[in-house]
Amino acid sequence: MNASVLRRFVILMGFGLLVLVLFRTGYEYFATGEAGDYYVREGDIRLSDGRYDEALASFNKALEERPDHRGALMGRALVFIQTERYEEAIRELDYLIAYLEKTLEPDDTTGRGALAAAYANRGNVHDRLGAYKKALDDYIAALGTDEETVAGPGIVDKILYGSDDVSSVRQRAQYIYEQLQLPEDERRMRIPELDAKQRMYKP
Repeated sequence: MNASVLRRFVILMGFGLLVLVLFRTGYEYFATGEAGDYYVREGDIRLSDGRYDEALASFNKALEERPDHRGALMGRALVFIQTERYEEAIRELDYLIAYLEKTLEPDDTTGRGALAAAYANRGNVHDRLGAYKKALDDYIAALGTDEETVAGPGIVDKILYGSDDVSSVRQRAQYIYEQLQLPEDERRMRIPELDAKQRMYKP
C-alpha cells in the first residue's frame, strides 16, 4: 500500500475517533442524568456568566422536571445572593437545609457536601446582613457537616479566583468568634478588603 495513502487513512481514522469521543462525551454530559440535571448545568453556566435572570429560569425548569432538585435549589439561592435578594436567599437555603437534613442518606457524600455548602452560603448571607451570631452558627454547622467541601483555597479556587488569597469558612468563623469575645464598642466586624474575598459554595 502507498505510504501517503496509509498516512491519510491513519489521520482520518484518528480524526474520526476524536469526533466520536467528543460526541459521546457531549451526549453523556447533556442527555443523560437525572431529570432536571440538564437545566441545572445550563443554569450553572448562565450563573457563572452573570446572566442571573436566565440562570433562574433554568433552575426553575429543573424544578419543574424534578421538584426538590438540590442543585436547582442551591442555584436559585446563589442567584438570589448575587442579586442581593437576601431574604429570598435565606428562605431558599432554609428549605434546602431542611430538605437535606430530612432526606440525606449516611453514605451520600455529595448530599453531605451540598448540605455543608448550604450552611456556608446561608452563613455568608447572615454575615452580609450583620447577623454575626447566626453567621457563626452556620459556619460552624458547615465545618461540622463536611469541612473539605467548604475548605479553601484549592486548585479550583486558584483557577476561578486567580489567587490563593480566598477567605475560607474556617477563617471567617474564627474571625467572627474572636470579635464577638470583645466588648461591643471594640469589635470590628467588617473589613471590606477581606470581606470581598469571601466566596459562595456549590459542590
